[in-house]
Amino acid sequence: MRNSFIKTLMEQARQDERIFLLCGDLGYSVLEPFAEAFPDRFINVGIAEQNMVGLAAGLSLEGYTVFCYSIGNFPTLRAMEQIRYDVAYHDANVKIIAVGGGYAYGPLSTSHHTTEELGMLRTIPGMVVTAPGDPAEVDAMTAFIAQHRGPCYMRLNKAGEPRLHAQPPALTLGGIVPVRVNAESTAAVFATGDMVGYAARYLEQAAPHIDLYSFPFVNPIDSAQLAALAVRYTHVATIEEHQANGGFGSAILERLHDLLSDGALARLPAVRRIAIPNAFVSSAGSQEFLREKMGLRLDDWHATLS
Repeated sequence: MRNSFIKTLMEQARQDERIFLLCGDLGYSVLEPFAEAFPDRFINVGIAEQNMVGLAAGLSLEGYTVFCYSIGNFPTLRAMEQIRYDVAYHDANVKIIAVGGGYAYGPLSTSHHTTEELGMLRTIPGMVVTAPGDPAEVDAMTAFIAQHRGPCYMRLNKAGEPRLHAQPPALTLGGIVPVRVNAESTAAVFATGDMVGYAARYLEQAAPHIDLYSFPFVNPIDSAQLAALAVRYTHVATIEEHQANGGFGSAILERLHDLLSDGALARLPAVRRIAIPNAFVSSAGSQEFLREKMGLRLDDWHATLS
């Protein structure tokens, strides 16, 4: 995903001289092509993410579209105050990019586990919060947020993720992307971030009759599209590599209940949230090991449908 991001960002930067990239002393073997092509629009600020976000806000007020790139927690949780006051409050045109979402840096333990930022960021007014599901969605989302005026966040996984879409999908703000749809299915999985790839692999092998939708936007979510899916399916599982409190599954439940309360829905589907059970993991290990340890799998929910 990180390679797709920098490739598309360079394409955007060639067309738009306002695009500026800041990094927190990482991205070696990834960001060099941008730095070499656009030396006047790249700064390595060092291990100083809070200062990076403040600098980004200042550059945006000078007319730049500023991307801030660093590992998981550091440009998000560490810089939450700067994101809220310097960026979002001033509606600054700053894009926070976190590489290594979820447990992608699992062996480096809790300081590098990015498992709360979606919930924290989606409560900040005006913040567009995104988690693309594969490199093709990263291509589309990078282009989308480069053109979208205002603060945005994009969670990337790391590298080597398979492509689920032959071409980058067309994105609209809050739009939901179908990955696999059967005409007769009554159950569906709603996934975000790299869990879309996991869900695609699981369903292909174990449950080809169950549909799958990627939610590259965690905030906002298109209400009309979501309402149509709620009418179509009787059973839905949400799956995310994030704490259960306040994350993607919570966003789906909130929106569904708002639609019911507003009269846009007559009933709700049965929704199972699959997420990290609001706990830190004390073990170090691979992303796959930690996902399994924290119960991020579909088989238990799938078994209830039989």
